[in-house]
Parts: sequence; C-alpha cells; structure tokens
Amino acid sequence: MRDIFTEIFENQPLDPVESARRGGRPILRKRFYETSHVGEGGAILLDGNPIRTPARRTLSAPTRELAEAIAGEWNLPSDVVDPARMPLTRLANVIIDAVSDEPRPVADEIEKYLRSDLVFYRAEAPAGLVERQARAWDPVLAWARDRFNARFVLAQGVIHVTQPRESIEALRTAIPKEPWRLGAVSSVTTLTGSGLLAVALAHRALDPGDVWSAAHVDEDWQMSQWGRDELALQRRAFREAEFRAAAKVLALTG
Repeated sequence: MRDIFTEIFENQPLDPVESARRGGRPILRKRFYETSHVGEGGAILLDGNPIRTPARRTLSAPTRELAEAIAGEWNLPSDVVDPARMPLTRLANVIIDAVSDEPRPVADEIEKYLRSDLVFYRAEAPAGLVERQARAWDPVLAWARDRFNARFVLAQGVIHVTQPRESIEALRTAIPKEPWRLGAVSSVTTLTGSGLLAVALAHRALDPGDVWSAAHVDEDWQMSQWGRDELALQRRAFREAEFRAAAKVLALTG
C-alpha cells in the first residue's frame, strides 16, 4: 500500500502544463476502492480502512468538516485516482508528514516573504497599474497597521528595502502556530508571493477571492494590455485549486 501512495502522490508532475512539457500525461492508478468516509478521530477511510500518508501516518483531519472535505475528494466520480484533483489530500499529506514535525522552519520561510513582500513593491508607471496595486494592496497594509501596529516601507521598482524589525516581529506573532493552519498559510504564501496576504487571510481580514485577485494584479494588468496568455491562465487555474484548498483548511480549522 505504501508503494501505491508514493506512486500516486509523490512521483508524478501534477500541473497539467508541466506534464505536457515533459511529453505526456501522468499514468494514473486505477481506483482500487468503492467509497470513502470519515471514521473516529477524523480519520479518512477507504472501504472502512484507514488511509496512510507517504510517511505511513494516518490521514486524518482536526475537524469533522475538514475530514469530510478530504473524503469528498476520494469520492469524486472517476475510474482512476487523480492526485491533481485532490489538493486537500496533498496538502494534508504535507502537513501531517512535514509541518507537524518541524513547524519552525515553515514559519521562518513565511517570515522571509514578509521581509520582501509582494505588496511592498509598487510600479512607478503606468498610472492604471499604480492605481490597481494601491486598490488591491493598501487595505492589507492598513489592516497590519491597525491590528498589529506594523508599518512597512513601500518602494518603487525591485530594489530591496529593509523593513522595520518591529513590524516584522509583530507580524511573526500573527503567523498561526497550529500545524494545519501554519501549513495552509505556508501554501498560500508560496502561491501568492505574499506572506502578508496569507496572514491576513488566516485572520479573516480578507476573503479568499480578494487575496487571489490581489496576488495577480500585475499579471492581470499585463493581460489587459497585451491580451490573454492561455498558458499562464492554465497554470493559474491549477494554482488556484491549491490556493482554494489551503483557504478551505483555514476556514474549517478556525
């Protein structure tokens, strides 16, 4: 069974664009169970048997609602087990096998993003992009200031600016410590390029739609000027599924 789960969740490119670049579709495992449901302690079961993560730990969730959502991925109508359609399960594997054992490096990585966050670096021109960035990013800066007295320095262009130590420390305290929430914030951070947006989402200062839109202001502006990039949109759709899974974890563990 361990070989099956290693094959399903570790050894294949999940992004369909990346899979195509490598010259073919992933080889998917035929569905080997009838149904999934939630057992005691939030364990996800296949035909009554517990699922094991790649590290051989029980796949379970801290709340019934989240466990039901994970089980729902295993119950999607299909003749194969497609990990690309199971972002909650994949995130759960990472949290259970990695984040729960070593949370500090995960929080440290989020802090690195906070030191050079997406929302600190603004365009000098054109005026339309400058206005869009301000409209999308200023609210999260105002929230950090009002909630944590964290004030950040804005810059134009890509030249690094050093942020106030007190502000970084204040936001560090806002990073969740519980492994499931920490893992979800880490996922949102890497998917959006912004630790500040991720922390704000965890504290429900912004809703998921606003966070995802804020993370793509520059990309959307470019498309508005030069036309749609279908390849970029395909990649974004895959990343958005990952993002929505992390947002669901935050919503169902708060």
